[in-house]
Amino acid sequence: MAPIDLEARAHAEHPEELRLWLRMLACTQLIERELRTRLREQFDTTLPRFDLMAQLERVPEGLRMSELSRRMMVTGGNVTGITDQLEGEGLVERIEVEGDRRAFSVRLTAKGRKDFRAMAQAHEAWIVEAFAGLESAEIQTLRTLLGKVKRHFHELKETA
Repeated sequence: MAPIDLEARAHAEHPEELRLWLRMLACTQLIERELRTRLREQFDTTLPRFDLMAQLERVPEGLRMSELSRRMMVTGGNVTGITDQLEGEGLVERIEVEGDRRAFSVRLTAKGRKDFRAMAQAHEAWIVEAFAGLESAEIQTLRTLLGKVKRHFHELKETA
């Protein structure tokens, strides 16, 4: 018997749009749960730590804590806690921001870049595996359709 997820809340009398939304959420949660488990088991890390390192990997010179918080859509306190852990493990370093003694940038260390590369390669393989049940054309169609949803949402926000 399949575990009950968000999709189980939908009934035939609900609009197709609601049923689609719940299916998307259920799929996202299933994949995310698997990613969290694999990151913990294979790399002894968490998804938030991986996400922070991914942000830093994109900007080798580093990011201010406030920018990390904005990009990750979490509080500054969360970013500080994760940064403290990663710094303690030698994966990131804090750098003073010139002209602002209160601000710090954070960047990956050489060890952090190396460790992140290994995690990112595994992460990519896990995502590919998660969608292996779809044909290439189906993946492209799904991306295109979700792109339309995203554009429509942004258009609604712009006119509001």
